[in-house]
Amino acid sequence: MNPVLNEWLNLLFRWVHVVAGVMWIGHLYYFNFVNSQVVKTYDADSKKKVLPEVMPRALFWFRWGALWTGVSGVLLLGVVVYMGGVLSNPDQPFAANAALGALVSLLFIFGAFFAYDLLWKSPLAKNEMTGAIVSFVLLAALVFVYSRLFSGRAVYIQTGSTLGMLMLMNVWMRIWPSQKKIIAGVKGTAPAPDPSVAALAGLRSKHNTYMSVPLLVMMISNHYPGVYGNDLGWATLLVLVLVGWGATKLLYTKSASAAPAQF
Repeated sequence: MNPVLNEWLNLLFRWVHVVAGVMWIGHLYYFNFVNSQVVKTYDADSKKKVLPEVMPRALFWFRWGALWTGVSGVLLLGVVVYMGGVLSNPDQPFAANAALGALVSLLFIFGAFFAYDLLWKSPLAKNEMTGAIVSFVLLAALVFVYSRLFSGRAVYIQTGSTLGMLMLMNVWMRIWPSQKKIIAGVKGTAPAPDPSVAALAGLRSKHNTYMSVPLLVMMISNHYPGVYGNDLGWATLLVLVLVGWGATKLLYTKSASAAPAQF
């Protein structure tokens, strides 16, 4: 590709990616750190007045922000990684066949959701801590496989893209369909949904929040070759995931405290 065209496409796709991502993740944090606490204070009448007005508007920007973040992210993958010559090292399987490497990369990115979804529909998910441990073990195995197939820089971007696609598909396949049922039930245009519907939406939104914090460090990791550019870069990435999860736990704890409500 013409270098000038490549640079302009990189700029355009990254701009869309950042703006859409801010829109999406901003609303995700609003739902999990603000709205989840405020809604506990509503009585039945307040819910009927407020939720049908606020939630459809917020969910509009939330779901479309998610979609455009995903679309622009895949386009960035193409420009920066697949056509940028950074997908594999010279001694790795796809060094001589970038097209095959890109196909394998996309299969992992889009296919991971279905393994994740099966796990969290299985009996293991009845205990949230057990599900989280199994999820981390599976993620660790996936990151190690990535390290055998892709360059150090690409491992971080590939893992971030995988988590981002999990989050996007959670929004459109689990959270948004559940919220539509909940809003219709509150408005009275449909029967009140089973409590499991709200539980599913809440759990997947929580998962997205936990995934988002380490995801963000993966998306800026290309600035730090000292982090990814060594034989243990993949292990460092897993440590960063755990640190991100710990930070997210602290944010949840703070959101449930009295401090955010103080003026």
